[in-house]
Amino acid sequence: MNLNIPQFAAAFDPTNQEVTLVGKLRPHASSDMRDLLELMVESFGRCKGVAYLNVKRLTQINGTAFEALESSLVSICADLRIVIVTSSVIAWSAKLFATLAAAGENLTVEVYDSAFYPGQSFLEDESFIPILRTQTKMTWRHERQMLPRHGLERGARIADICCGIGDFALLVQKEFNPGRMVALDHSKRSLEYARRVAKDFGLTEVEYTYGDASQMLLADDEFDFVTCRHSLQIFDRPEVLLRELYRICRPGGRVYITNEKNSHCLGEPHADSIAWTYAEVAKLFAHFDMDVEMGPKSRRLLTEAGFDEIKVESFMVTNMDGDPQDFADVIDAWENVYAGEMAARRGDTPEFIRKFRQGFVDHRTAALHPKGYAGWPIWAASGRKPY
Repeated sequence: MNLNIPQFAAAFDPTNQEVTLVGKLRPHASSDMRDLLELMVESFGRCKGVAYLNVKRLTQINGTAFEALESSLVSICADLRIVIVTSSVIAWSAKLFATLAAAGENLTVEVYDSAFYPGQSFLEDESFIPILRTQTKMTWRHERQMLPRHGLERGARIADICCGIGDFALLVQKEFNPGRMVALDHSKRSLEYARRVAKDFGLTEVEYTYGDASQMLLADDEFDFVTCRHSLQIFDRPEVLLRELYRICRPGGRVYITNEKNSHCLGEPHADSIAWTYAEVAKLFAHFDMDVEMGPKSRRLLTEAGFDEIKVESFMVTNMDGDPQDFADVIDAWENVYAGEMAARRGDTPEFIRKFRQGFVDHRTAALHPKGYAGWPIWAASGRKPY
């Protein structure tokens, strides 16, 4: 459910159990707040454990609106823990909402910028978590429709290998209600985060497991459906990981993988600059023995691993799928990691890095341009383990 009035918008994201308020909230009377308060009550009523009120982009609020929000949230938080997410960019926000949090035992405030900031190390550090979650939100719009076509059924025994921060496993748990859901990763910090989020959301069914994906302590033929997303492309020996995915899948079950082809990222305007940069991204990853061009190779890889009845489809994540700012934020993170860390580590010259960065800047411009288009292509593939 979404609410839009002049200079203000509100929306509910069930994936993150989050209501977001954006713009200027300045009603003349409390009755003007009726639709917004109804949206909040209905949305938070669908949540379990902890929910979020995101006011990072709420630039103005008057006393009438604040008093109405306070009254409504105090009532709602009797049965639900609510975290109000503010930003230090809006100077008054954290201080004001801290007074609201004091009114309810289950109300707390988090200043977003105090937990995450640019320039921390890649993937293992919590600063990258918001971007990983945003990427999953962007791809889930497509994958939730595709997964049944690749054989995922309600009640199945599922393993999500290389689960990272665990958000995909939670979405599958919510959407498909599997008979068993195991999510495995080698990063203890990512798993700690995943367990914390699952607990906050009241989802205790996901079994988060520490392990090496190339040598998993999981039984043979144990799962009906095995997923491994955006991970084969960062292994220098993907065939070893595929062998393990094959092993833990039951005969007749299916393994589902997603991978990218970064050189096909695109945008308009500035198409040439964008194309050049993403072709260089592929070369950069290859330098570190990773293959972000793997997507179209999925059929061959699954065939060589012994699977049959292989299905392959591709989809384009674009700035038109949802909030273009989400895509822009992801592009910023890619620039920081690829140009700011990986290219520097490879020893690239300042001149090259400057040109390399420009493609990301142009891609972000395309994502936010009112007439622009930005795309990120992904290949999804699955294969059946023969009887």
